[in-house]
Amino acid sequence: MRKHNFAFIDIETTGLNPLQHEIIEIGCVISDRNLKVIEEFELKIKPKKIENANPTALKVNHYNEKDWKSALDLSKAIKILLEKVKGCIMVGHNVAFDAGFLEYVFNKVGVENTMHYHKLDTVSVAWAKFHHNPEIEHFSLREMCERFGIKNEHSHTALSDARATYELYKKLMDV
Repeated sequence: MRKHNFAFIDIETTGLNPLQHEIIEIGCVISDRNLKVIEEFELKIKPKKIENANPTALKVNHYNEKDWKSALDLSKAIKILLEKVKGCIMVGHNVAFDAGFLEYVFNKVGVENTMHYHKLDTVSVAWAKFHHNPEIEHFSLREMCERFGIKNEHSHTALSDARATYELYKKLMDV
């Protein structure tokens, strides 16, 4: 694992259920094992069933048709993602949510996950380090960013949250 790069990934979706809802945005910051940024990118994905979207989810992640006009189709976006993150260890804030949606989509599109099988979760790391601290009640990305002085000016956009997760991970690892 020491030779693998990290892929700090965040997704935005049209709801919480991968069987019913869609990924509409993927943000990624790729770093080397020393946490030096190699690349960052954002992929907007054209929803096929926007009528199934949860209106609250669309409001939270700032979806509007105009900004998704030149969005990619799902298959193309996933292939770009998998090429860029090949061999990387996925890192996320509540990584199980993002990884679950992605695995469902990989199966749906018919592609193999090219990332390393290990995943890192910044919620778990933060909880392990601070669960005894009575000042910390919640471990949301917003609250962790506030605690560590990390600016996340466009929260609930995929690339901004991926960047915030990268910065949080560095703080948690005391880098």
